[in-house]
Order: sequence, then C-alpha cells, then structure tokens
Amino acid sequence: MILLNPKKYIPDYPDERTKEIMRKTIAFFEEKGKKKLKEDDHARVWYRDFLDFQKKEGIFATLLTPTPYGDKDARWDTWRICGFNEILAFYGLCYWYTWQVSILGLGPIWMSRNEDTKQRTAEYLKNGEIFAFGLSERDHGADIYSTGMMLTPKGDGTYVANGEKYYIGNGNEAKMVSTFGKMADTGEYVFFISNFEHKQYELKKNVIDNQSYVANFALHDYPITEADILSRGDEAWNAALNTVNIGKYNLGWASIGICTHAFYEAINHAANRKLYNMYVTDFPHVKQMFVDAYTRLTAMKLYALRTADYMRTASPEDRRYLLYDPAMKMKVTTQGEEVINLLWDVIAAKGFEKDMYFESAARDIRALPKLEGTVHVNIALILKFMPNYFFNPTQYPAIPKVFTPKNDAFLFNQGPTRGLGKIQFHDCMPAYNSYGLPNVNIFKEQIAVFKELLAGATPDKEQSRDIDFLMCLGEIFTLVVYGQLILENAKIYKVEDDLVDQIFDFMVRDFTKFAMQLYSKSSSTPKQMDYCLKMIRKPLVDNVRYQRVWENHVYTLKGVYEMNP
Repeated sequence: MILLNPKKYIPDYPDERTKEIMRKTIAFFEEKGKKKLKEDDHARVWYRDFLDFQKKEGIFATLLTPTPYGDKDARWDTWRICGFNEILAFYGLCYWYTWQVSILGLGPIWMSRNEDTKQRTAEYLKNGEIFAFGLSERDHGADIYSTGMMLTPKGDGTYVANGEKYYIGNGNEAKMVSTFGKMADTGEYVFFISNFEHKQYELKKNVIDNQSYVANFALHDYPITEADILSRGDEAWNAALNTVNIGKYNLGWASIGICTHAFYEAINHAANRKLYNMYVTDFPHVKQMFVDAYTRLTAMKLYALRTADYMRTASPEDRRYLLYDPAMKMKVTTQGEEVINLLWDVIAAKGFEKDMYFESAARDIRALPKLEGTVHVNIALILKFMPNYFFNPTQYPAIPKVFTPKNDAFLFNQGPTRGLGKIQFHDCMPAYNSYGLPNVNIFKEQIAVFKELLAGATPDKEQSRDIDFLMCLGEIFTLVVYGQLILENAKIYKVEDDLVDQIFDFMVRDFTKFAMQLYSKSSSTPKQMDYCLKMIRKPLVDNVRYQRVWENHVYTLKGVYEMNP
C-alpha cells in the first residue's frame, strides 16, 4: 500500500537514525492523541510540546543540517525530508508549517558564503531553534522587485535595517530570520540575518488565527554588521528564488499527508454508517467518490515521489526539476482540494464536527495552493517550459528511485535562475508508450491533439498576454507532465495495471474538462476550438476493473487506521 499508515508503518530508509526519527515522531502524536490534538487546534495553542520534542530528539538538526556542518547522521536528504513532511501534515498542518518555514529560512543561509553564520546555524539547530524566511511584505506580497526593506550604510562598515515584513512564519521565535531587502544607497539586493529577540525587532502581530504564528514584524534602525550579511546582488536574488525551489515543493507533501488522514476517517465513517437500510459505502455514487478520491491521492503521491528523484539527481546540466517542482506545488495541492471535496460530499455534516480530524483538514487543505506562490504564478512559470518539453526533447540517463542516504548538495548551489526556456526534457512518450492500457491510450490521443493545437493553431501575441487563456493552456500542459511522472513511478513501484488505468480514468476526464474550458475562452479561435472538440473524450468504462479497484484498494482501507483517542 502506497499510502502512509502510522499503525503499520514500515520506514523505507536504509539508515537506522532516519527510521528512529520517523517512528518517534509518529509515537509522539499517537501518544498525544486525537482529543488533545483537536483541543490544541481549537484553542490555537502554540505547539511548544512539538518543538520541545524535536529539540530533545535532535530532529531538525539531523534532517536540516547539510554535510559537513552537523553530526554523522546529519545531511540534507530530500528523500527523508519528504517522508517527514508527510507525517507532520498527517497530524496537523501547523506542525508541518513550523518545519516548512524553517526550511525556507535555512535556504539563504546554506546557500551563502558566510561560513561563520553557517556554523552558528548548525549550533542553533542542535539547540532546537526554529528559523524564518523574511521575504514577503504587506503591500506587494512576494514581489521581490518591490521590497521596501532597506539596509543603509552608516559609514563605519556597519548598517541599519528599516522596513516591515508580513506573513512571516515563525517570526515570533525564529533565532535567525533570513531577511530580504535592498541596499539603500545602490539598490542592490541583499539577504541578512535578523533575530526576534533584538530590541529593534518589533513583533507587531500574528496575522492569522490558528496555532501557527505568521508574523508582521518591523525593523527599526536594526544594527547589521558584515557578519550578518548572507549575500548581495545576483547571489541574493538567486538565493530567494532557489530557496523557493527547495522549500515550496513541500506544499504538495502537506496535501498528501492531510488527505491521507482524512481518507481514513471518511472510509471508517461511511463503511460503518447505515442509511435507508444500506451501508453508505453501498451507494454507487459514494463508491465512485471514494474511488476517485483514492486514485487522485495515489497519483499525488506517485508524482511527488518521482519529483524527488529528479531533485536529488539535478545538476547544472539537468534542471528538469524546475518544471516538476512548480507542477508539484500547483497540481498536487489543487488535487488535494479535490480529494477533500470528494470525501466531504460522502461524510457531509460529519466533516464539520469538532472532534474530527476532517474538520481541520477541510480548512487547512485550502491554504496550500494559495501559499508560497499562488496557482496562477506557478502556471505562468510552468508555461516557460512547454515549447522545449513538446518539441525539443533530448536524451538523459534513466533516473531510478533515489533513496540512498546522501547529502543533496546541489540544492544549495543551483546557480543563476535565468535561462528556464532553454532547459530540455526527455521525451514524455516512452513513459506513456510503456503502457497499453485503454485509458492511458485515450490520454495519449488527447496529448497528440494538444500538440497539434500548439503547432497548428499556436496562440498569437494577444493570447500570449491573456492570462485567463494561458491558465487553461497551462492546466492541460501540467496534466501531461503529471501523467508522465505518474507512469514512470508506477513502473518503479510496480503499481497494478487496474489502479493505473483507473487513475487515467480521471486523467482523461480532467483533460476533457480543461479542453472544454479552453474551447469556451472568449479569445479562443475557431481553429483552436476545433482542436478542443477533438480533445473531448470519455474514458473507457470497465465495470469489472472498477470493482476490483474498489474491493482491492479502496474498501480494504476500512478500519486499517484510526488515531489514538
């Protein structure tokens, strides 16, 4: 079973320290229990117990300290970072969030050439400290061109920082806030370190109302020395965007963790509830919703795992991860919303009850597509890769499952952020052609028509400036990339053909949905509309396959997990 089950957890890691971390984290939450978990959620309690636990166990220090700055088990290992993401979100988005924003805060530090600060950071991690990423501002979000944080030289080799930051997770207790700004005299970009304990650091408020602390803070003539500066100019700019490449990928894993726990609750409730003298799971429409939710969730995880392989093998010569990463942020998180919607339609009013994990899941799943770069920002980025993806492929060595314990050093040395349109990809069709399943074949036909549209009815200059039109085009392109990596990983994980074909049942339907949307856009041309009509397809109905998926994959999850009370 590809989904996480804490009650039957078998850690897929070669080293004992990683296994220990995962097991102890699960034990911490199961011992805390669901009742206390929900009480803390409703009371908006700062998660001191979790932070004390990770400090005692040295978890952030082990998982977030790159070689050679930590002890023998410390490394930046994307494989185990993915697994820890999933476990934290399985129990609550707030626990994941404090970890996630620490990852973002650490990015500019580990990318810098400031060795003294790196050594200090490693010590802070050993002491259980948390970190923050001081990028966004109230008036213009994460538009880093427009930052109002200014670092002014005093003339004696030191500086003072002035400005506000907004929506900064962990800003209430972060020992180091990697703060982005500009030099007041030159306009040069700069990253420097600030600290919540300093008297010139004004913690103004928490801008949200839950367990996490998302700070609005201001610096007032905050003193900065050269020792506090992480990077300047292009290096600072690159650090900002490359940190996003590392950290924001994790949002998809948060969606996977949330949806998995919610799925167990929903199937347990529905399979044990009778209405009109039938169990809820006997209703045909309920079966369909569960099958759709399960296949979408399985696809989310297959894609996420495969994206990690490309991140771990990335190099200056292979930057394919720069497409797969924003697709992870955009597609997996929006699919998470879809999964929760399907499950909620099954359990209905039960999903509002205060003692259900689902109540928190339904609220929190909405945040993930909207955090750290909204869906439309990620689609705009994804579209840069479309011409080369379809029309200029190249050869790369085959990438296996990469779960060996190693430090993913390239992630902190990604280099300049320019040249995205020049990145080449391997041909997607071998992955698709490795399956002859009916719905995969229909999906391949849809891809072929989409490529014909791009070549024969290429969007004109006006359409290329029409964001509404481009968003729909980007959804279709992303769906092709998504399917490719799902199929690559289905081979690696030996996923049954029944399940793969059922996944592509919803993939065909989604392709059709987006084709209809593109057809309906005000700017679409008659020729483009003709292509869109050809992309509208119905998946092959196979009731025998569908029933096997229901019995062997979905209904069998009844009663396999329930959180300790």
